[in-house]
Amino acid sequence: MENVMTFNEILESADKLSFDEQETLMEVLHRRLIEHRRAELAKEIQDAQQEYQEGRCQPATPSELMKEILS
Repeated sequence: MENVMTFNEILESADKLSFDEQETLMEVLHRRLIEHRRAELAKEIQDAQQEYQEGRCQPATPSELMKEILS
């Protein structure tokens, strides 16, 4: 069975860490968030390229995009 902690339990556990351990935890979490976002962006780029190759979207200039957004 998987042991799942609540957010509050995680915060309480983090409070028990030393200052250096808390800093390291923050750095690790920050790097993981960056990597997660990087993976999301790579997937979005891949999806956009596939849509373009399939002809489901067309290139547009910034002015064309703004015109479409504001209409």
